[in-house]
Amino acid sequence: MHAVYLDYNATTPLSPLALKAMLPYFTERFGNPASPHIFGKEAQDAVEETRALLAKIFDTTPEEWIFTSGATEALNMALQGIAKAYAGTSRRHILVAATEHKAVLDPLKALAEQGWEIEVLSVSSRGEVEPDTLRKALRSTTLMVAVMFANNETGVIQPIAQLAKIAHEAGAFFVCDTTQAVGKIPFSLSELDVDVAVLSAHKFYGPKGIGALYIRRKNPRVLLKPLFYGGGHERGLRSGTLAVPLIVGMGVALQATLEELPTCQSRLQNLRERLWQGIQALYPSAYINGEGAYRLPNTLSVTFPGLKASDLLGRMPLLAVATGSACTSAKPEPSHVLLAMGLTPADAKATLRFSLGCPTTEADIELAIEYLSRAIQTLRPAYAPKSSY
Repeated sequence: MHAVYLDYNATTPLSPLALKAMLPYFTERFGNPASPHIFGKEAQDAVEETRALLAKIFDTTPEEWIFTSGATEALNMALQGIAKAYAGTSRRHILVAATEHKAVLDPLKALAEQGWEIEVLSVSSRGEVEPDTLRKALRSTTLMVAVMFANNETGVIQPIAQLAKIAHEAGAFFVCDTTQAVGKIPFSLSELDVDVAVLSAHKFYGPKGIGALYIRRKNPRVLLKPLFYGGGHERGLRSGTLAVPLIVGMGVALQATLEELPTCQSRLQNLRERLWQGIQALYPSAYINGEGAYRLPNTLSVTFPGLKASDLLGRMPLLAVATGSACTSAKPEPSHVLLAMGLTPADAKATLRFSLGCPTTEADIELAIEYLSRAIQTLRPAYAPKSSY
């Protein structure tokens, strides 16, 4: 028996290729990319190479990318920065999906305290923002709409291109948290037609502490003011010495992940289905959150009615899964994502999120089912058939 990690939506292990690429920039290639000499130029070239890679992968221009410490900083920069830039206009209304990550909801809460009008968009029982819901909520005073591409808890994928078109028709910007989609499904930002997007390297086998922010430069051009000042780095939008080793590692990890994506994607979907079959056999009343919607191939949110997720976790010390977002799992409150989808607080607290990664094997899935079997039989023996393992 050994530990099984099925929490890849929380974080991923660092790619060996990324680690190898990063090491020289900690030692002999240690220059500051803002320095004018040869050491600085070497570092700056490495930074710009990654920026150009992001532009090529997502069909943008290099100038539209800003490096950040991760998606949370990027989202704060976007949401608060856009609000600051347009504070003097009549557009003081912001729409946000009810199922957004706290990295979106909390900055908007701060803006509400500053006098901005924040309106929450409801979602269907499948977790989707319906186009008509957005269309009816838009006003002439709406500045921006924030809807994530793929949900971190359920894996539900939103119809972003359609929603962005509706927002643009009303003259509003479209901010899209693409964190969980990057490295899991292929997409083009130009095809999605969003105005802001973000990514975080540790979600796709890159280093922690580095991410990027996409800011559209034309049709429409998105203006934003910086959150802090000092040095004028990244075109004055994000001052501070760039983390060159992390930027290099992020680029290498992303490229490697996308090269493996076609094979990994189908394999993970098959493993996810095997896991769900095992769960159904163990606990027939269990159900999938977001079933029927397009979902990430690696993500499975399962509710076990009548049980508590915390009790299940307590009886599975060797199985790493989550009760929701890694950023909120430590809190006792039920998931706001699941509540927005219509689950009762009891059912929301009876939910586990399984998220698979490229290293996940068939043996891992079988062992996870075994751990679940033992935990369920301990908690509700009358409802759990005997394990065949």
